[in-house]
Amino acid sequence: MAKDKFTAVWVSHSSINDFLNCPRAYFLKNLYKNPKTGRKITLINPAMALGQAVHEVIEGLSVLSVERRLERPLLERLEDTWKKITGRRGGFFNPETEGRYKDRARKMLKGVEKNPGPLTNLAVKINQELPYYWLSEPDNLILCGKIDWLEYLKDKDAAHIIDFKTGRGEEKTNSLQLPIYYLLASHAQKRPVIKLSYWYIDRDSRPREQKLPDIKQAEAKILKIAKEMKLARQLNRFKCPNEGCRECREMEQAVSGQAELVGHDAMGREVYVLQPDKHDEKSSEIL
Repeated sequence: MAKDKFTAVWVSHSSINDFLNCPRAYFLKNLYKNPKTGRKITLINPAMALGQAVHEVIEGLSVLSVERRLERPLLERLEDTWKKITGRRGGFFNPETEGRYKDRARKMLKGVEKNPGPLTNLAVKINQELPYYWLSEPDNLILCGKIDWLEYLKDKDAAHIIDFKTGRGEEKTNSLQLPIYYLLASHAQKRPVIKLSYWYIDRDSRPREQKLPDIKQAEAKILKIAKEMKLARQLNRFKCPNEGCRECREMEQAVSGQAELVGHDAMGREVYVLQPDKHDEKSSEIL
C-alpha cells in the first residue's frame, strides 16, 4: 500500500490511552462527530482548564530566544491565557471555584519562574505543527503527538524530553507517554534523545529523570495496540468493558444533550461542560 497520510490511522498517546481505558470513550473522543454540525466534541472541566492554561504559558516560551523567555512575568502571560477559559468555557460555574484554580495556576508559575531550570537553556523545535512518523507503512499507521519541551543538550548535541504535569497524581510506571514521545522525537528530528523527565510543577522545583525505554520494545508494544485500534475501527467495535464507565459515561451525556456547549477549541471541536450535579466525586479535585 502506498503511503497516504490522509487515509492512514493516526494514533497518539491520548488516543491510545483512551482506547486502553475504554474503546467506547475512544470512539466518542476521537471519531464521533455531531451529526448536526459535523464537528468532533470534547469536554472541559476545571482541572483540565488549569492544565491547559499552565501548559500554554510554559510551552509558549520555547519559541522565544533564551534571553527573552522570562523577560515578561509568567503571571502576566497567565492573565492573557486565562481569558480563553474563564467562566463556563473552563468548566467554572462560580467565581469562587475559578479563583481557587487560578490561584493554584499562579502558584505553579511562580515556582517555575523562581526555578526555571532547563527553561533557560536552548530548546529544540521540531519543524512540524504536529510531529508524526510512519509507525507502520504496510499497516497504514501513523504515530503523532506534541511534546511539551525538548531541551537541547549542547555538550552532547542531544535532546532531553520534558513533560509538564499539573495534576496531583503521578504518572503510572507502565505509562506509554514517554516511550511514545521518545519514538516521536527520535524519528522527527535528527538529534539523539538521551534523557526523559516528568516535571511535576505543582510540587517539584526541577524535572524528575526517568529511565530510557528500549526503543524496539516500545515500538513493538505501541504498534500492537495501534493494530488493535485499527481493527476496532474496521469492525466498528467500540464497546465499554464495564457497560458504562466514567470515561464514556460523561461523553455519552454530551452526545445525548445533557451538557452545555461553551465554545470551540483550537482544533475546531465543540467544547461542552457538564453541570456540577452531573459530576461524580472522581471527576472533581481537592485543592
